[in-house]
Amino acid sequence: MFSSLRRSYAELLTSGAQLLLLGVGFHVGTREAWLICLGLMPVISLFAWYSSLHRLRIISGTPTSSVASAAQGYVELQGRGRDYEPRLISKLRGLPCLWYRYRIEEKNGKNEWSIVDSGETSEPFLLDDGSGTCIVDPSGAEIHTKHKDSWSEAQYRYTEWKLIGGDYVYTLGQFMTRGGSTVESSLNEEVKQVLAEWKLDMPKLRERFDLNNDGIFDDKEWMLARQAARREAEKRLAAARAEPDMNFLMQPRDGRLFLISNIDQDTLARRYLVWSWLHVIILLGSLAGLTWMLSKP
Repeated sequence: MFSSLRRSYAELLTSGAQLLLLGVGFHVGTREAWLICLGLMPVISLFAWYSSLHRLRIISGTPTSSVASAAQGYVELQGRGRDYEPRLISKLRGLPCLWYRYRIEEKNGKNEWSIVDSGETSEPFLLDDGSGTCIVDPSGAEIHTKHKDSWSEAQYRYTEWKLIGGDYVYTLGQFMTRGGSTVESSLNEEVKQVLAEWKLDMPKLRERFDLNNDGIFDDKEWMLARQAARREAEKRLAAARAEPDMNFLMQPRDGRLFLISNIDQDTLARRYLVWSWLHVIILLGSLAGLTWMLSKP
């Protein structure tokens, strides 16, 4: 089921729950069973409708940023996926990719499938939009991909989903930049940090700056220590500010939608629009069925 592309891919998962409820109703066949199933379906449909509409609004309403000029915070980025060393190889097909998820199922004597192994990767990959590159951490993302392989061998069924290098990648997530341009520490703060580190090894500190070996730092000795700490702090800040900037996209801390897809933005928006209307239809249909069942003696 397509819902396996994310554990909480709400609109697909809940539509599966609706089908399950219909199956239970037909299988049991009693009035009580139908009342329970039809009573639960509107609640599930309402949640699924909201979930689909929420995603549609975020995708349609979030402006696209470029990596080079993106603000720190929640952003929408689009570009090409690139490998981030070391190159990732998919578990089942053994193909190079940016991300994969797999599932292995076994058929039992009752002709039913059960999952015997599954998993997904969390290794980062690069997104390149021409203005710059961004390291994407897919951990916790809702990943929607068009690359799906499924095949059977003996009593086993194998399914693998992938994002492939060179794919168009659409993302929504938390953008952060780390590097020289983001160093906020002042010289005074860095001096305090250096002195705090040196104080952890007092014998060595006395060896360097206790000139009369009396075990006590006088004003002159303490001034020498602060001057040395200032020089060390200046070196550290210069080295930190010379570091190149690195951009990251990851799961938002506030729980907002974290989406990665190799399907273009317009197609995704149309899919969520269709899902939202489908859930409205299911909602109204289940309410009509529940009303009809309640009207029967």
